[in-house]
Amino acid sequence: MKYVYEMPAAMLQTPSLQGTVERFYYDTETYDTPESKPLKKGAYIYLPYGYTPDKQYNVLYLLHGGGVNEDWWFKMFPDTVTILDNMIEQKVCEPCLIVTPTYYRGEGLDNDAEYVTEHFCLELRRDLIPAVESKYSTYAGGNVSDENLVATRRHRAIAGLSLGSMTTYRAGFYNNFDLFSWYGPFSGCCGPNGDRANEVVRIQNTLKDADAKGLCLDYMLCCNGDKDIAFPEHDEIMKNAAASCPQLVTGKNYDFFTIPGGVHDMKAWQLHLYHALQVFFK
Repeated sequence: MKYVYEMPAAMLQTPSLQGTVERFYYDTETYDTPESKPLKKGAYIYLPYGYTPDKQYNVLYLLHGGGVNEDWWFKMFPDTVTILDNMIEQKVCEPCLIVTPTYYRGEGLDNDAEYVTEHFCLELRRDLIPAVESKYSTYAGGNVSDENLVATRRHRAIAGLSLGSMTTYRAGFYNNFDLFSWYGPFSGCCGPNGDRANEVVRIQNTLKDADAKGLCLDYMLCCNGDKDIAFPEHDEIMKNAAASCPQLVTGKNYDFFTIPGGVHDMKAWQLHLYHALQVFFK
């Protein structure tokens, strides 16, 4: 894949074949101890043009950043849908489903960002993925048992921006590696006050444990702009991880895409998504 530093104009034109974005709801809970509270949550799903239950689709779980919600990718920035439609119509990527949930759980429950991003792993595994993949046509084939979700992990990706990038590492990579084989952390890993050395150790341990279980990493595409506030920690962590993890092979199953002059904004994040979808599910 050849990286570009501006979204190609062809991706922003009005597509002739347009997908749809649906709202759906699912039941979950806070999973707090000692008392867990029930929650009803909403998310959006992008269905490519021509979506049919007769075909199986790969699925990307795509996360927003801090202080916003599941509206971010498709409702606040509807040009994201235009980009996806054009990518699929112009055969830049294969048709896939894209789910945009929120890791937030409601007023008064979300003050600790580190806790929320890690704790989302429970809702993601037990409730969100089963709700999506029992309703829509994925490679799980409607069988959302834990065993089958693990068996179909190579047809499932997770990515996110900023705090959603932290969630990609924490809820996806560290805690649910057996459910995902493709990762797109956009703009950050541990946050400005995080322990960078500890994140490297967590990456090492996750990949070592996966090796022992026979679980491969198909691709991790880290993305950032070199003027992004999250760049220094993300860059340092992944340079040290790549140097110390034999499972990360640049150009084969790992890369770190950097936008010269890129900052912490939607222009960069849409470009990261554009690149990620060209390596996911290949």
